[in-house]
Amino acid sequence: MEKEENMLEEKILQFIRKENLIEEKDKVVLGVSGGPDSISMLHVLWKLTKILSFEIVVAHINHGIREEATEDEQYVEKWCQKLGIPFFVLHCKVEEIAKEKKIGLEEAGRNVRYDFFEEVAKKCGANKIAIAHNKNDNGETILMNLMRGSGSKGLCGIFPKQGKYIRPMLETTREEIETYCEQENLQPRVDKTNSENVYTRNKIRNVMIPYMQKEFNPNIMDSLNRLALIMQEQEEYIQQEAKQQYKNILIEEIKSSENEYNSIVLHLKEFNSLPELIEKKIILEAIQKLFGTTKKLEKIHLDDILKLCHRNIGNKYLTPNQNLKIVIKNKQIHICKLK
Repeated sequence: MEKEENMLEEKILQFIRKENLIEEKDKVVLGVSGGPDSISMLHVLWKLTKILSFEIVVAHINHGIREEATEDEQYVEKWCQKLGIPFFVLHCKVEEIAKEKKIGLEEAGRNVRYDFFEEVAKKCGANKIAIAHNKNDNGETILMNLMRGSGSKGLCGIFPKQGKYIRPMLETTREEIETYCEQENLQPRVDKTNSENVYTRNKIRNVMIPYMQKEFNPNIMDSLNRLALIMQEQEEYIQQEAKQQYKNILIEEIKSSENEYNSIVLHLKEFNSLPELIEKKIILEAIQKLFGTTKKLEKIHLDDILKLCHRNIGNKYLTPNQNLKIVIKNKQIHICKLK
């Protein structure tokens, strides 16, 4: 029994080292809901603090949706007290936030979580935030993105590291996590809504994947995760090439303040000589610099921007949305932030 427990902890340790997720003297905020994934992450990383010489704090969100929310909070807090880990909690009404902002409940919950993680990190001086996504989550995400018509980036699934966000459990299966919880007597909280086939992810998890495992491939999760690794390698290469080409054709980055860009100017002729895939990545790179996100730029907008550039006609412009303006003039591409 002890050997099996150590195997899982060793597996996570080796994954952390392989992906360079945690370094000596790091301070990491752990997002802990109290479910099997996050409580296992808490328990394993608490043990690994002694080996890797880093600190952890815990952030928990009480969404006020489930009746058991207060018990979940108390459960996580007790574990933190037992292990001597700083505990931070946010109480909020996610349903009210979703209605107010006219967004879905899942999106509202996610926004609240990540905003709070950032807040706790800033308060504690933490440089990393750990999320307990596992191997099964990755496979489910790839299938969700595939059905939504996602491009190659969507097939990358979940990355082990994105900026300050790390996912130390990403090579661990849900079955391994549940076994570990039993062996360590963690008694995690169980979200009953995970078994309700209301949300798309739940349908994929509870209906689609079991059917695929039974009828087509019992190792479908391994296959999906291999696909993610292949696509991540390709995406990283393309991103590096696009960043280099962005620098090559950049004329000017104009700032409205020390930390904010107002507009970006690129060479039109050099831009049009590049492969279309790289052109798209360059536009996205510029939009990311201007707005800090590319969420509001849809595929149709990207296609329209490329058409405008390829026509190579001066004094033409395009406004894909109320915040963005693309102008072609003086043989240059001006990507402008309006608000």
